[in-house]
Amino acid sequence: MKRSLVAGIVAATVAGGALAGIGAAQAGTGDRPAPVAHRPNPTATLQSDADALLKFGAPGVLAELDTPRGAVRVRSGYGNVAARTPVPWEAKFRIGSYTKPFVAATVLQLVGERKLSLDDKVEHFLPGLLRGKGIDGRKITVRQLLQHTSGVPEYFRGITDTGTEEGFLKNRLRGYTDVQLVRLSLQFPADFAPGAKWYYSNTNYVLAGMIIKKVTGHSWQQEVRARIVKPLGLRDTSLPGARTAVPRPHAVGYQRFSGPGATPEDPKYGEPIDATVLNPSVADAAGEMISTAADANTFLRALMTGKVLKRAQLNEMLTTVDTIDLLKNRWPGARYGLGIVWAENSCGGYWSHGGDIEGFMTRNGVTPDGSRSVTVSINTDSLKPAPGVQLPATDIATELVDHALCGVR
Repeated sequence: MKRSLVAGIVAATVAGGALAGIGAAQAGTGDRPAPVAHRPNPTATLQSDADALLKFGAPGVLAELDTPRGAVRVRSGYGNVAARTPVPWEAKFRIGSYTKPFVAATVLQLVGERKLSLDDKVEHFLPGLLRGKGIDGRKITVRQLLQHTSGVPEYFRGITDTGTEEGFLKNRLRGYTDVQLVRLSLQFPADFAPGAKWYYSNTNYVLAGMIIKKVTGHSWQQEVRARIVKPLGLRDTSLPGARTAVPRPHAVGYQRFSGPGATPEDPKYGEPIDATVLNPSVADAAGEMISTAADANTFLRALMTGKVLKRAQLNEMLTTVDTIDLLKNRWPGARYGLGIVWAENSCGGYWSHGGDIEGFMTRNGVTPDGSRSVTVSINTDSLKPAPGVQLPATDIATELVDHALCGVR
């Protein structure tokens, strides 16, 4: 979640049906033994990739790969640095902007039920709310909200008192309403005319959550729970509202804050603090949810295999628009659909939506056919690489996700 998808937009034991040692025998000739094809061991590869994230400043990492042959889980580093204990295998974590595909799918279910249209104007549902300099709800569609082409400014620009350690500790339990968040965004002029460009704004999804409530009479949390979480059996996924704790078991979520002289290239981070407890209403429908690696993968695979949306609505979700260089530098070829990102990889491409929120970073990916998915949780979203180590040009989990989705089949 956090201020943008880019700024914000994992010693292990293997469990969950590990795929260690899979090989393939080839037909031999005569009395000669059949040669064995050497394929990457998915457990060893996933473990190596998770270990590699520690040098970039990840305190701990939990990663799970789901395939038709079973699941692989690995962990690395510490869930609690002071106690030197690992990330719990069943750890629950804040998923930040990975909330957005759940919200988009809920809106699309309502579209499939003809309770609204993607081309409906925001004004129809929220009369008089969107009025500002260059901002007019009569000209902005539901599709443009979900697609981030509305031009509505980012509401986090108006939250200026949580960017320091002192400010965060003082204000992290503050609650917000959806109307308050939208009004924070309206202090600023439109980023562009509706439909003219693409730019990521969490305000879009706060508005989408409000539309869900207007159409159904229930909060977006209730609708996501009833339509997606319960039907898919996501027992460890929750929508906390204003509840400040992460359910156990969980890792400690660490947060670093920028120091004097900070620049985008060098934020000059101080020492990490425990940021696990916070009021997630500041994220609302843009990034409030909590889940696990297993549940997160289940949703991704269910989405791609038609268990969440009818074909017509899934096609709408997967229809993408071009984004910006900043996003495409982090996720090569990135294009944005309705609450989901298409990115290129070594086996063609994949669907994804990461999430950053104080204390936690979520990365993921799923193949277009839904046969393989991977979720990575890192217990910080403020990475401070080890001395002499530079962050890669792409997202730090890019290689892990590529190996997971394009590895041994």
